[in-house]
Amino acid sequence: MKRKILAGMLLMTMALGTAACGGNDSAGSGQSQGTEESTDTEASGQEEASSGTEETDGEASQGAEAEEDGSAASEEAAASETAGDSSILVAYFSVPEDVDTEGIDANAGASIVVRDGEVLGNIQYMADVIQQTVGGDLFRIETTEQYPLDHEPLVDQAAQEQDENARPQLSTQLENIDQYDTILLGYPNWWGDMPQALYSFFDEYDFGGKTIIPFNSHNGSRFSNTIATIQELEPDARVVEDGFTVNERDVPDAAEDIAEWVAGLGY
Repeated sequence: MKRKILAGMLLMTMALGTAACGGNDSAGSGQSQGTEESTDTEASGQEEASSGTEETDGEASQGAEAEEDGSAASEEAAASETAGDSSILVAYFSVPEDVDTEGIDANAGASIVVRDGEVLGNIQYMADVIQQTVGGDLFRIETTEQYPLDHEPLVDQAAQEQDENARPQLSTQLENIDQYDTILLGYPNWWGDMPQALYSFFDEYDFGGKTIIPFNSHNGSRFSNTIATIQELEPDARVVEDGFTVNERDVPDAAEDIAEWVAGLGY
């Protein structure tokens, strides 16, 4: 009887041990599966996050490329626009005299124009109106030796240069005269002639095959013989005889007339 009781107790002990082991395996398996699922989920999230970063980087890269393309296109358009005007050159020689402009809004004297507080030489002002009307490139003819800005010394030097048939050295140069077909050329009438700097300008460049259109300011002598002189200096160029000339005292009020004249040339 005791043996049967002991055998029964032993069987119960073994059954309980087996059940305990099975419970531990289930918990271990659930924990393992939970860990694996958590790891897979985190890995999946990291992959998605990585994918999102790659897409963002790709969009940024595409945006940068688009911006570069847009910038290049803008530069190309600007270059094209400049090239469209480059066959016209508005060249001029202008010496704005040093006069008192205090309290003057429009006209400060025979040699200058005051526009919005800015002092411009007569010819400089005319050239600016022309360039705004027909486009093209502005080019100021300047000399290495600056002219006097006081009236009397200026007219004395102009007369002396004419007597000596001088050729003042130019400090500004055109990079490519060949690109221009039409040259609108401005200068003041000094002692019935062009300033000697204009002779230096014609000596330096060949205007053969081009059209030269003069415009000037004067003190009563209009063009004098300057158009005929230009024709002699540039026999292979077409020199327009019907240029624009205006009394120097009337330049500040001549913007409309200048614009109408140059627009009527058909350029």
